[in-house]
Amino acid sequence: MLVLALVAGGLAAWHYDVLDRFRGTDDAVAGPADPATVAPPTGVEVPEVGAPAPVAARSPRGGVDAAAVEAALAPYLRDRDLGRHLLVEVAPLTGARAAFTSGRGTAMPASTTKVVTTTAALLALGPDHVFTTEVRASGNRVALVGGGDPYLERGPAELDGSPWPYPVRADLETLAQATAEALRAEGRRRVRLVVDDSAFTGPAENPTWEDGYVSSGEAAPTSALWVDQGRVRSGLGRVADPALEAGTSFAQALAAAGVTVVGAPTRGVLAGAPVVASIDSPPLRQIVERALEVSDNDASEVLLRHVGVAVGGEGSIEAGRAGVRTVLRRAGVDLGASELYDGSGLSRQNRLDPSVLVDVLRLAASDDHPGLRPVVTGLPVAGFTGSLTDRMTEGPSAGLGRVRAKTGTLSSVSSLAGLATDVDGTVLVFALMADRVSLEKGLDARVVMDAAAAALGACACAS
Repeated sequence: MLVLALVAGGLAAWHYDVLDRFRGTDDAVAGPADPATVAPPTGVEVPEVGAPAPVAARSPRGGVDAAAVEAALAPYLRDRDLGRHLLVEVAPLTGARAAFTSGRGTAMPASTTKVVTTTAALLALGPDHVFTTEVRASGNRVALVGGGDPYLERGPAELDGSPWPYPVRADLETLAQATAEALRAEGRRRVRLVVDDSAFTGPAENPTWEDGYVSSGEAAPTSALWVDQGRVRSGLGRVADPALEAGTSFAQALAAAGVTVVGAPTRGVLAGAPVVASIDSPPLRQIVERALEVSDNDASEVLLRHVGVAVGGEGSIEAGRAGVRTVLRRAGVDLGASELYDGSGLSRQNRLDPSVLVDVLRLAASDDHPGLRPVVTGLPVAGFTGSLTDRMTEGPSAGLGRVRAKTGTLSSVSSLAGLATDVDGTVLVFALMADRVSLEKGLDARVVMDAAAAALGACACAS
């Protein structure tokens, strides 16, 4: 049942299911053993394993009491720290339209934009889709071909006591080893390397972004080929040309694997040349979860380009924007007057009606679209995971663990969009958006908005 998935999934899966999925062993493929069937060590006595009680009551089918929702939110919505432009929508998970609305029009969504982008990517590509980085070879020329893997890294993760990475990344060292083996088998030990990032087109930096996003490390120039999301090897900031940086890293890895790269990598395309090695990204469902949990700007911008490729055959910003609108409309969500200029929410020109966020979340949580469930499971859990780990601590305490939401923060902007399971077990879908917060009240506004969302989790809102 969704109530259990929302609450229990946020608490238990974070610590257990994530590890089981990525240990890479035969046991992980077959599924973990039933703990009740595992004998304790010799000399240890343990109690019988009992079935746990539900973490929440079964969700009632009578709907949502609009008056109860309004009463729960009222003390917070009146707070002047939220500024002069506040939009709110709260709706039941299924059935009737909004139970409560406040304000009109659209607002700057900030990073709640990622809910829309990731949902569109899943609709366009499917949850099991992977992005493949290839190596093609022709004579003494080798091409590293970017497939738009947002999490491609230089080398495999070194798990020196640190938690398992989620999701497990593809890496250039592993790809170089496979490439070197294939080249040596054909007697090739000296090659020239080109990098091919032609899967994405148009400007690498969104023209509607504020100056300084790249230099400050807020985002990288979006590329179909990069390592470590275009980050510099030390310090802050991003490299100017992520594809060539990836080529340099690959050349070093090839040299370590016994193949000499002559000269520096350059741009080029070996169209039609055979593939000698390749490596796949994690499946899209895991990429979506990660992007939402930590509010990953770079992955979101890459996913926007992939929507453009899937829907319009072009990996540009404009094709991505058009593709998002198209796939959502096909799924029954009309953006109407809303306008999105990027995939991450960094653009201050973005405008969203709160009803769009609510409709997208209802779609993602519906039984009719199980492939969209990573949008729900990727939402941070209040007080426990991701960008909500240290938030919602000053509002109603009953909201902790009961709210899953995507955060959105820019200067003068604070937003939240997600799902709250109230004390009756009623699942509420909500969007809270304030985009005229005074600069000195930014943190205060965030606290008030957190408290409003927590109040929905603490509400007895069943009709």
